[in-house]
Amino acid sequence: MFTIRKAVYEDAEEIANIHVQSWKSTYAELLDEKDLSNMTYENRKILWETILQVQKANQCTLVIENGTQVVGFISGGPERTKRFDYDCEIYTIYLLDAFQKQGLGARLLKAFAEEMKRLEFGSLLVWILKQNPSSRFYERYQAQPVGEEATTIGEGTYQETAYGWTSIDNLLDLLNQPV
Repeated sequence: MFTIRKAVYEDAEEIANIHVQSWKSTYAELLDEKDLSNMTYENRKILWETILQVQKANQCTLVIENGTQVVGFISGGPERTKRFDYDCEIYTIYLLDAFQKQGLGARLLKAFAEEMKRLEFGSLLVWILKQNPSSRFYERYQAQPVGEEATTIGEGTYQETAYGWTSIDNLLDLLNQPV
């Protein structure tokens, strides 16, 4: 039985672990090894402790857990670049490899979209590396590519694509349809 809840400070260690494990497995084929190894548990733990300690009112971090084990998370808030006509953004979404392809990502996305709607956001953006096969997940829910840019990870430069939903309500309609 999987449940979704708002993350608390005590989740920082598990979130950091998931972030590093999932990031490295997701990007193993997409990033140079030296850039991939820049993400460490120690720096992610400090990052997540800081994020969860501050808990800004217009941002959200949710975890999905199986009993007492956190197996994935999603976080986001206001769109950060201000270059697009979208008002909120998914900053991170990761699941442990063993829990992928079970519909848990869709459950996290739905819970996040509901929270963003509650916070009165109307549209949603997410950035992913251009070659990331996870783009199919967003396309399944009719996200549209809306922009590209170069990003620096470690010493490397990589292309990212922004995917967007102009309406959180439309996204929620899709997520509420039977599979």
